[in-house]
Amino acid sequence: MGARYKIEVDEKEKKLIDWIRKIGYGELRVIIQENLPIRIEEVKKSIKL
Repeated sequence: MGARYKIEVDEKEKKLIDWIRKIGYGELRVIIQENLPIRIEEVKKSIKL
């Protein structure tokens, strides 16, 4: 077994993980500033021609 690491997660990172788990499937665009997720955009429609 490998070594275990503890990673500190910021509140915004926790919210991002919650969104990823909640969406189930689809596409999210993540805007990052200073190493933290600032905003996510959920793609509502994608039309393939």
